[in-house]
Amino acid sequence: MTLDEIVAAVRAAHAGHTPLRLRGAGSKDFYGGLLAGEVLDLSGHRGIVDYEPTELYVTAKCGTPLAEIEAALAERGQMLAFEPPRFAGATLGGCIAAGLSGPRRMQVGAVRDFVLGVKLVDGRGQVLNFGGQVMKNVAGYDVSRLIAGSLGTLGVVAEATLKVLPKPVAETTLEFACGADEAVRRLNDWGAQPLPVSASFWHEGRLWLRLSGAAAAVDAAARKLGGKTLADAGRIWEDIREQRHAAFVAPVLWRVALPSTAPALALDGLRAIEWGGALRWCAGEVDAAAIRAAAVAAGGHATLYRAPESLRCRVDPFTPLAPALLALHRRLKKVFDPAGILNPGRLYAEF
Repeated sequence: MTLDEIVAAVRAAHAGHTPLRLRGAGSKDFYGGLLAGEVLDLSGHRGIVDYEPTELYVTAKCGTPLAEIEAALAERGQMLAFEPPRFAGATLGGCIAAGLSGPRRMQVGAVRDFVLGVKLVDGRGQVLNFGGQVMKNVAGYDVSRLIAGSLGTLGVVAEATLKVLPKPVAETTLEFACGADEAVRRLNDWGAQPLPVSASFWHEGRLWLRLSGAAAAVDAAARKLGGKTLADAGRIWEDIREQRHAAFVAPVLWRVALPSTAPALALDGLRAIEWGGALRWCAGEVDAAAIRAAAVAAGGHATLYRAPESLRCRVDPFTPLAPALLALHRRLKKVFDPAGILNPGRLYAEF
């Protein structure tokens, strides 16, 4: 599929007020609101457009599989540092639209922090360019980062430029036996120290801590922290990144973002703690109002991450917006997609 074909499809849908469901590999169909609209298959718009290892950026089309991009980066000792989940062929466009980051997010930042520029086809079929190929390229609103996490409701990410980073020289993973409250306390203590912590994960009484960086720094930190050194840690972090780990195996899964120092929520079903204590995963038929009230009381929010369609019909996947924020979202939607044809209801039912 060419850019011209994408533009033509969107313009036709705009003219006919035909809802479109933007789809790359469909690896995140479970995420967000219920799927609706005529499928616009973007998987054919693929390929790496530009890669400059010395300048630390890569530009690719939206249908390019993340695995293809990462293979090219690996040849030069580089990586997508935010470790996006690949979920059975995930594409670059879906990665940016969903805005999901992996274990290393606690050290380097989220997807939006690595988006340098996007070529966007808006709801009218206009081709818009935002950002560029370096960090200091923004004049006015940073729209390229706004697109991250918008679930395709503002436009088709036809092409994007991402910042890349060198792979760490050394990595080691330590394992500790502790409960959830102790894990949160330790993670916050370690987070306040100059330690090369790049990922953390707690599940059922075991806490894993990944150290990444210069060999001397990693070795010194490992000696200071103690714990058990794991020999086959790469497989563990890959399973966590791809959410194949047992902690994620549940029909209903809640993703709760909190301040890292927040104590355990007074709820059943805690399955995992990530990102230095800032991300908690809960499973089971937890009452939506109860878990969201508990999250707000702790200074965070809760997302219904994965659930059967019967539950997704009744519960908004994302925390309802305050009136002022909802008004702002509606204005943005009106500017980028005035006919409301792009991924209707995928982010919020109101648009």
